[in-house]
Amino acid sequence: MITGAQMRAARALLGIDQRQLARLSGVSLPTIQRMESSDGTVRGVVGTLTRVVEAFDAAGIELIGENVRSAGGGRGVRLRRSTAVTGAVFDQKHIRREPDVAVPGVAVSGRAANASTAKTPGKT
Repeated sequence: MITGAQMRAARALLGIDQRQLARLSGVSLPTIQRMESSDGTVRGVVGTLTRVVEAFDAAGIELIGENVRSAGGGRGVRLRRSTAVTGAVFDQKHIRREPDVAVPGVAVSGRAANASTAKTPGKT
């Protein structure tokens, strides 16, 4: 139905904290914390899960299931099972840091690289 990672991501999109989500959904803060710390699908009382999903829905969040197309419009973010990103390799459980490589126009170590600051391998 919903994963802990989806809950954290939805809160981030809304710019709210766990306490605010608890208030919006009518669910206790410890329950929200337990749900968000779940690996994989959140388990719990169906009514509690439904209240959280309904709170997200009312706030404009569309929860997208695995291998399901989004019917709604608007911007969104979807996590693929595994993907490579400049400087890091991500999967749902681990993040492995790779050596930084300067690529013009791509953010490296939190800074945007450009042609004037990017270093070409072998040149100083």
